[in-house]
This record gives sequence, C-alpha cells and structure tokens, in this order.
Amino acid sequence: MFRTALRNVLAHKARLLMTVLAVMLGVAFVSGTLVFADTLSNAFRNQSAKSYDDVAVAVTSYAEKDDAEKEPGLSRKTLDEIAAVDGVGATYGRVDGFAGVADPDGKLIGVGWSNKGSNFAPGKGGKDPAYTFTDGSGPVKDDQIALDRDSAAKGDYQVGDRVRVATNGPVKEYTLSGVFTTEDGAVNAGGSLVLFDTAVAQKQYLEPGYFQSVTVTAAPGASDAKILDAVKPLLPDTAEAKTGQALADEQAEEIEQGLGSLKQVLLGFAGIALFVGVFLISNTFTMLVAQRTKEIALMRAVGASRRQITRSVLAEAALVGLVASAIGFVLGIGLAVGLRSGMAAFEMKIPDGPLILSATPVLAALGVGVLITMFAAWLPGRRAAKIPPVAAMNSVHAAATTKSLVLRNSIGAAVTALGAAGIVLGASSGGDDGRMYIAAGAFFALVGVIILIPLLSRPVIAIVRPLLVGPFGVSGKLAGQNAVRNPRRTGATASALAIGLTLVTGLSVLGVTVGTAIDKTTTDNIKADYMVSMANGRDLDQSALTALEKAEGVSAVSPQQSVYFQAGDEDFVSASAVTPGDVEQVLNVDVVSGDIGSLAKGKIAVAEKTARSKGWKPGDTVPVTFNDEKKGTLEVGAVFKDSEFLSPVLVDTKVVKPHEARPSIQQIFVKVDGGQSSAHEKVLTDALGDNPAIKVMDRQDIRDEFGGIINTLLNIMYGLLAMALIIAVLGVVNTLAMSVFERQQEIGMLRAIGLDRRRVKRMVRLEAVVISVFGAMVGIGLGSFLGWAIGETFADQIPGYALVLPWDRIGIFLVLAGLVGVLAAMWPARNAARLNMLNAIKAE
Repeated sequence: MFRTALRNVLAHKARLLMTVLAVMLGVAFVSGTLVFADTLSNAFRNQSAKSYDDVAVAVTSYAEKDDAEKEPGLSRKTLDEIAAVDGVGATYGRVDGFAGVADPDGKLIGVGWSNKGSNFAPGKGGKDPAYTFTDGSGPVKDDQIALDRDSAAKGDYQVGDRVRVATNGPVKEYTLSGVFTTEDGAVNAGGSLVLFDTAVAQKQYLEPGYFQSVTVTAAPGASDAKILDAVKPLLPDTAEAKTGQALADEQAEEIEQGLGSLKQVLLGFAGIALFVGVFLISNTFTMLVAQRTKEIALMRAVGASRRQITRSVLAEAALVGLVASAIGFVLGIGLAVGLRSGMAAFEMKIPDGPLILSATPVLAALGVGVLITMFAAWLPGRRAAKIPPVAAMNSVHAAATTKSLVLRNSIGAAVTALGAAGIVLGASSGGDDGRMYIAAGAFFALVGVIILIPLLSRPVIAIVRPLLVGPFGVSGKLAGQNAVRNPRRTGATASALAIGLTLVTGLSVLGVTVGTAIDKTTTDNIKADYMVSMANGRDLDQSALTALEKAEGVSAVSPQQSVYFQAGDEDFVSASAVTPGDVEQVLNVDVVSGDIGSLAKGKIAVAEKTARSKGWKPGDTVPVTFNDEKKGTLEVGAVFKDSEFLSPVLVDTKVVKPHEARPSIQQIFVKVDGGQSSAHEKVLTDALGDNPAIKVMDRQDIRDEFGGIINTLLNIMYGLLAMALIIAVLGVVNTLAMSVFERQQEIGMLRAIGLDRRRVKRMVRLEAVVISVFGAMVGIGLGSFLGWAIGETFADQIPGYALVLPWDRIGIFLVLAGLVGVLAAMWPARNAARLNMLNAIKAE
C-alpha cells in the first residue's frame, strides 16, 4: 500500500501542487516566526551580556528629584566611597534624560520616544568603556557634545560641526567633538544618543554633583559578589545595587517576554493560514479520491481492507506534507532574514548576530506540515475506505446520500445557532468576559457556517445566476450551473475565502467604527487650531507656554497641566490646570450648571460624573491637600459634561502654581486669528525656537494623532492575513483545475457542438468569480456580525461609539474577490480552452 501511495503521489504531481504550496506557505510562516524570534532573542541577549561584560556591580537610584527631604540621586561622596571599596577597579557615574538632535533641515533625528542624552564619564585613561569613538573624542567642555554614529550619519554631521540639540528646555547649539558606537538600547531602538560633559548633563537632568546610576568595574581577580556586599551598606535607602550578571539575566528575561508576545501574534496568523489550508488540502484529496473511485474499488475487490485504503491516502498526505514542510522550512529561513531586514525600514536597529537554527523550528515545520496535511486528508481517506467495491465499479462519482446531507445540515444549523448565541451573549455581557464568549461563539459560528456552506451555495448563487445569463449568454448559464453542481466542493473552496474575509471584514468594521468614534470625539471637543506637545511624549517646559502666549496672531492659549490634589480625606483627584477665559475657546466645555468664568476667580469646574459621585454642586467648598502637602479650600464654580479631553476637575494654573515645583504640561492648545495656515504654523514654530523635539500639530494632525494608530494597526493586520487569502486563492485555482480535468468529456462535447475557445475560457472564469464572490459574501456577513459584537463590549468606554459599516471597503472586498476569481481561473481556463475536443470526448 505504501508503494501504491508513492505511485499516486508521483502520478498526480500537478494536481497536488496547490496542496504543496498551501502547506509550504503555512510552514514558512511558522518556521520563519520561530527562527526570527530565536535570532532576535539571541542577538539581544548577546548585546545585553556585552553591555554588562565589564560591569561588576550596577547601582541605580530611585530618588525623586523634587523630594526636598532626600538627596535627588547618588552624590559624588557616595561614588568616592564605592571607589574606595576593596576590589573595585573604577566607578562611572551616569545621568540621562531626553535629548533630541535636529538634522540640517530642523527635523528630529530618530523616533522621539527613544532619543536620549547622557554624560561622557572618562576614567583614568580619558576613555569611557561604554562608548567606542570612531572619530574625535568625548565632550569635555560645556559647549561640546558627541553623537552616536547612526545619528551623525543621518544628520550628515562631521566632527567640528555645530549641532542643534533640544532637551525639555530651549534648543541650544553645541560643537560636535566626536562620533561613537555603542550597545545602548535607545540607539538600537532607532533613537539617538547625545553625550554631554558630566556637569552639563547633571544640570540638565538632575542636580549638580549627583548621578542617577553608577557602574562599577572590578580589579583583576576580585569577586563581584564580595564587591556587591561591600557596596550595599554605602547606599541610601533610595538606591539598589545588583551584579552586572544579574542585570544581564534580568534584561534577557525581559527580552524573552517581549519577543514572546510578538511570537504569539505571528504564530496566531500562521495558525489562521494553516486553518485555511486545511480546506484546500481536504478538497484536493476529496477530488483525487473521487477521480480514483474505480481504482479504489478494484483494490477493495482484490482484498484491500478499509484500514489499508485509509492508510494509503494518509501515506500520500504524509509524503506531500513532508515535501511541503522541507520547502517551507527553507522559505521560512528566508522569511526570517527578510523580517530582520524589514525592521530597518521602521528604524529598528537589530544587533548583529548569526541566524539561529535550533531544533524547535525544524521539528515544528515537519510536525505542523505533515500533521496538518494528514489531518486534512483523514476524512477523504475515510470516505474512500467506505466505497462498496461493486457499487463503485458502476459510478465514477459517489453521490452523497440524502441522509448524510440532512445530518450535515442539521449539525451545521445547531453549531451555527450555538455560536450565534455565544456571540450575542458576549455582546450583551461586555468587558473581558463578554469577549471570551464572543471568541468561543465565533469559533462555533465559523465552524457551523463552514458546515452549512454547501447548503447555502444553491440559494445564494441562484440570486446572482440571472446576472450571468444576460451579459454572458451560454457561458454565464453554464458557469452558474457548474458552480452548484457539486455543492460540497464549492462550499469547501468558498470556505477558505470566507474565513479570510470574515477576519478582514471584522477587523475593518471594528477599526472603522472605533476610528470614526475617536475622530468624532476629537473634532467635537477640540476647537483649537493647533496642539503642541513633546515628540517623546514627556512634559513641555514652562517656557514653551510663555513663548506661545507672546506669539503674534495667537488669540487663545491653554495648557493641559496635569495636577493631583486630595479632596478632604478621600483619594487624590485628577485635575488639569488651565487658563481661564482661553480654555473655553480651545476646548469644548459644555457647562451643565454654574459659570465656567468662575475659574478666573480661583474656583474649580467639575465633570458631571465626578460631581454626582462626590455630591458636589456649584457653591460647595472642598477642603484640599495640594501636591506639596499644603492644605486649602476650593469652591465649586461650575459643573460640565464629561469629555475625553478634559480632566474630572479644572482649575486655574495660578491656583496650583505655588504648589508645583515643576509644572507637568502634557499639551498646549492654541487658537489663532484667522484659523490655521502655514504662516501661522511657522510663527508658532519660530516662537518655540524651532525646536525639533516639539510637535506643532494642526487639526488634521490632531485627528491623526488620536485616530491614526487604528489605520496603522489595520494595515498590519491586513498584511498578516494576506497569507491566508493567498492560500484561499490557491484553493480556487486547485478546484477549477481539477474540475476542468473531471469535465474533459463535457468540455469536449461543448466544443464539438459549437462553444468556441473564448466562451469556454469565459465559462471557467465566471465559475471562479461566482465561487469567490459567494465565499466573500459569507465572510463579509459573518465578519460584520463579529465586528458589531466585539465593538459592543467596549462601546461604553468610547464616547459617541456607534456601529459604522465601511461600505466602501466592503465594496472593495467584493471587487477583489471577483478579481481573485478571474486571476485564479487563468490557468484552468487556458487548459480547458486548449483541450483537443476529439481526445476529450474519448476520455474516461
């Protein structure tokens, strides 16, 4: 039987090609993900170990800069005491914070959130072991800096050039003293690293004479553990010491966890691709078994048992899976290399390191490919074994019995109803529990619909059949009839497309609905022409607010200054310090009661939900404890409707100014005379000192800031789901190719009675379009239902949430499905048209 299986595989190489491609793509995704994750993990672990290679002990201070009762970091005295410990070779004090480098056009180099500044800490030999200089030397004067090599290359800077650098304060110009390479994580994340002289860095990021961390190297032969034990008693309560090895291990574990999440996401999409591939494989083997009915019947007649027949089909599947897995694994290695290179497009620098080929990806590739193929072929093999020898001799195709169809449809209806009930229950429950119900319901609904697809094919295709007959005549009529001739085959082919478009449509409905709600919230609540914020997401300096208030043409300016104070004996209340009189012009403050103008009198405005929960109303006085622990009394002057852009409490900036050592200004909203324009934007940019680290966003930029991430995520998801859709396309090609092979006599007869080659091609193409659009319609319907259900679970968390069906995208999906059908039919249609009519009529 094994020889028979091998012979059948070799005899049907062309027909099994699509199965090999489907398995190969799925395996490539799985193995590529595993190799990619292993390679990245190894590279980052080596980088982490290298960065702590010479570190015996690392000390980190967690002191608060604004805590008046404690030192803000590690003092020079503490460093000197650590340096005097027996076995210590050298100590290097570090201080860091944000620093953005401008390119020659004034644009920020790097990705903002990972732009970093630190200090150059030379040892006795004048070198800092954390950095290797490729040109020039480290900064030793107040007006000097050094840049990492990548940032210097992006800005086309050479040693001696003047470079504009922004911290949280005004932009300053420095002379570039050197260019270096480093293993610092900020640089490898696509950011930049600026080195200042230690005194300059301390003044900018902490306080003169203090450090945030210290790295300690050991003298030859000294024990890291003994140094650690001696250092710990020297440290303040706000500092912690660990060995370099311990920190390297911690970072390696964090890297594993971070990459583990990425690996799970990619493997999830690989699983979807393989799930879609199951239908293609099962369909292929079902058709192969049907075409070999007489052969199988003869084998049964000469003594082959049912078990042997099933094993023969499974052996064929195993051989196909083995070949596909081997090719897929090689492609997976190429995919891993491509992913690594592709990350450079997002300015994500990956540490150098070898490609890691461990046993896990190899075993996973072989296991997944072979097992998935055998699983998909098991049901066709079982059906083959049940063919009665005598009955099979008289029939080329074993038609499904009425009993089997009734049983299938009954099971499908029950499973679909169960899934739909779970989805509805989840939508009404909401929260994480609701989403769990929806996930389970979606699985059952998808399985149920797949079971019912053969039943659905006849009525759905009957609706579109008249559209084919009119414009396309005989070709259209024959295509419609062929599409429903074998409902199981049509259903299995359409299922693959249905699964892919269910996921794509569900994501689209959810993404467009959430994006529309966020966009509406933004446009309804922001009246400002511009919003100003830091590129790194940190707080703006007070000087930025002062500069904008003085800028020409500005009619209103209000900050969103984060403030916390305790109301009575209760928990801290989140508040925003704003500019009275201006805040109403830049943000929509919908007053329910009281007067918002009372903010200028030192009163507070409270959001409606907060006022209701605390029992506050205009005229009430609230005893408060400010951030500096000083007490006071504030009066409620107004109650306003809750807004995503307004904190529960609004207060005048002048009220909290005496209690805030450093204002935490997250955004500044600006309104200008005459509305937004390029001239006004330039005025604001110039007023801020042409600071590359500060973003000046107009209304469209603001909308993109809050809602643009949705479209970005959707595009990523579409890209990952493309693999499943490619496999679905292969399924359509496979079905049509085998359908043409089975209908050689019929096509030959049609050619003999006058159907020319052009109309034969059109018939096959239209059949493909019908099957593809049918699958798309099922997927779009189910996907829209799932998108609605998932959205309902967090609708109450997004103001203005309302279901939006993206009809434009749905229309595109249907058009693409039809195009898929046309492209998939090119090869089968060409083969059908080239059949020799006399040979085809004689074919068995």
